[in-house]
Amino acid sequence: MQIRLLLLFSFCSFSLLSQRNVSTETIGTPWIGIHYGISSPTNSLAERFGLLNNLGFNAGYKTKRNWFFGTDLNFFFGNQLKTGDIFTNLQDSYGNISDINGDVGTVLLYSRGYNANFSLGKVFPVFGSNPNSGIFLQAGAGYMQYRIRIETNNQVIPQVELDYRKGYDRLTGGLTSHQFVGYAHMSNGGLVNFYAGFYFLQGYTHNQRTVNFDQPSVPVSTSLRYDNLYGFRLGWLIPIYKSKPKEFYYN
Repeated sequence: MQIRLLLLFSFCSFSLLSQRNVSTETIGTPWIGIHYGISSPTNSLAERFGLLNNLGFNAGYKTKRNWFFGTDLNFFFGNQLKTGDIFTNLQDSYGNISDINGDVGTVLLYSRGYNANFSLGKVFPVFGSNPNSGIFLQAGAGYMQYRIRIETNNQVIPQVELDYRKGYDRLTGGLTSHQFVGYAHMSNGGLVNFYAGFYFLQGYTHNQRTVNFDQPSVPVSTSLRYDNLYGFRLGWLIPIYKSKPKEFYYN
C-alpha cells in the first residue's frame, strides 16, 4: 500500500510538473510533503530522553519569489530513557512488579511526543538545477508536548493502569521556536522533489503534572525548561500546479 501511494504521488507530481517549465520558470505552487529524521536532545530534554526518531508532514505554499509559508506536524519517538528507575516504589524485595495475578509484570517505557509549527522560509536558487531549487532556509514557532509512554505487554498491572500512568509519565509541554538549514530540489522532469538539511528546535516548556508518584514528597518543579533538539531531516515533496491556460488563435 505504501509503495502504491508513493508511486501515485510521484505520478501526480510528474503529470502536474509537465504542465510547467520548472527548468526556466520560478513557480508558485502548494508544497505538500512527508519527512523523516533523527534528532538528539540537549539541555533539559537530554536529562530524560536519548536519540529520537522524527516522522511528520508539512503543507504550505511556495510563491513565485521563492518564499515559503507553511505549517508542519511532527511526531518523535524512541526507546532511550534517562529517567532512572521510576517504579522503585512498586517493586518487591527482588526488584519485580507484580501483575493482577501475582505474576512478575513487564513494564516497558518509551519516549513519545509531537510538535506543531508555523513556518516562514525562502529558497535561494544557488547551486540549484533550476530557479525553484537551492538553499532552503526556514524558521518559525509552535507548540511541543511529550511524555513517557508506559506499556505493560498485555498484562494488567493495576499500579500503572489508566489514570495511574499519569503519575509516572512526566507529561511536559510548551512553546517552541525552530530553524531549518538545508537544500530543496524540484526536478525538471517532475519525478524527484525533496528537501534535506539540519533541523533545530528550542522548547520553552513546563511540567504538566502536579505530582510524581515515585517521588510523592518532592514538589514537581514549575520552572521553565529548555528542551532542545537538533538533527537531520529528509523529506519528499509533492508540488501541485494549476493547468496552464490554453492558447487560442483566431484567423
